[in-house]
Amino acid sequence: MIELVLADRCTDCDTCVQVCPTNVFDAQPGGPPVIARQEDCQTCFLCELYCQSDALYVAPNCDEPVAVDAEAIVASGLLGQFRRDSGWHEWAGQSPNLHWRMGELFARGRKPVAAPTP
Repeated sequence: MIELVLADRCTDCDTCVQVCPTNVFDAQPGGPPVIARQEDCQTCFLCELYCQSDALYVAPNCDEPVAVDAEAIVASGLLGQFRRDSGWHEWAGQSPNLHWRMGELFARGRKPVAAPTP
């Protein structure tokens, strides 16, 4: 579940607001987005994936919010980990990002299955 928007890292691009499928964030003129509907977060990590400034922290717990210490999260190196592990943006080509090509991988070498005849 989304837990943090770090104002000192946020570039106010509002990309997280735009990509969130459940409208968790509210854009703020001249400031970072706010987590307005945390209970609606599906823990899909899209906001964290698209945040090029690593200003967001999504905790893996999707059932309820968890108390997090912003300083400890920054020090831990967790910010941006999902983007790094997924090979997005500046991390492209530095890690295998095969889960984004699942359809292609599963289709390779398979023959189409004919529909049963009635």
